Amino acid sequence: MKQMIQIIRKAEVEKEYIHVLKLELDYELASLFDAIQQKDGIQEVKSKKRLQEIHHELEALHAL
Repeated sequence: MKQMIQIIRKAEVEKEYIHVLKLELDYELASLFDAIQQKDGIQEVKSKKRLQEIHHELEALHAL
């Protein structure tokens, strides 16, 4: 019974984390768009790097 509860809690935490990552993905995409529009190369690089990190995290969670 204890193991079942732990599995359910882990699944709930992962689901919430995936939701947060997707929200962060949207934010970074908007930031990248703004950086491109403003020709801000530094922010563009930062946003692309963070987008790659989010992508890898979502892949690891099999959420893509």
